[in-house]
Amino acid sequence: MPKKLYPDAASALDGLLRDGLLIACGGFGLCGIPERLLTAVRESGVKDLTFASNNAGIDNEGIGMLLRTRQVKKMIASYVGENKEFERQYLSGELEVEFSPQGTLAERMRAGGAGIPGFYTRTGVGTLVAEGKEVKTFTNRDGEPQEYILEQGIFADLALVKAWKADETGNVVFRKTARNFNVPAATCGKVCVVEVEEIVPAGSLDPDAIHLPGVYVQRMIVGSPYDKKIEFRTVREKEAV
Repeated sequence: MPKKLYPDAASALDGLLRDGLLIACGGFGLCGIPERLLTAVRESGVKDLTFASNNAGIDNEGIGMLLRTRQVKKMIASYVGENKEFERQYLSGELEVEFSPQGTLAERMRAGGAGIPGFYTRTGVGTLVAEGKEVKTFTNRDGEPQEYILEQGIFADLALVKAWKADETGNVVFRKTARNFNVPAATCGKVCVVEVEEIVPAGSLDPDAIHLPGVYVQRMIVGSPYDKKIEFRTVREKEAV
């Protein structure tokens, strides 16, 4: 079995990065984002990238730091709030954005990972999401005709994900909500690179607890320790004494 563990993010991405890549990226806001790998992408200088991710993090964090350096050409995303630079580039026409409903985006990644080129969904019918897409009528479970739109599976050149634990063979466990988009993102990439907090011996993970089998993982790094970042801070005003 080939060795999957690399000493750092730069070496794990060596030979994988080039201009114009489509990258599937796990994470939701600042939860479960592959920050070490994204930093290495920034430092590599590659450009004209397309990212498929729930959102672009926040300013200077996550994919947001790649927006600052103008390395991202297009975002395929669901939620784009909390990022002023994203907003500025989109409104000024500097950034191409393909909006995809959250569940649809997750399914597009999952479909790509399963080798499915497209699927029909009710989500987005009659809205801007349906523009330019094939519309077909099917009979629903109640025997009534309903319109569905065709969505394409995402086949990414590279997948970047963040996990909690992995064994030496690449079997991966995510921690609670940090699981989010990481599993479908991992499966839809031709090559998947995972950064984890801890590597454990092969055989020490409960097989029933593994979220991502090692067959999907080609390269890994240990990224810890991490600083807990806060996406949006809300504080209560100090009460008068």
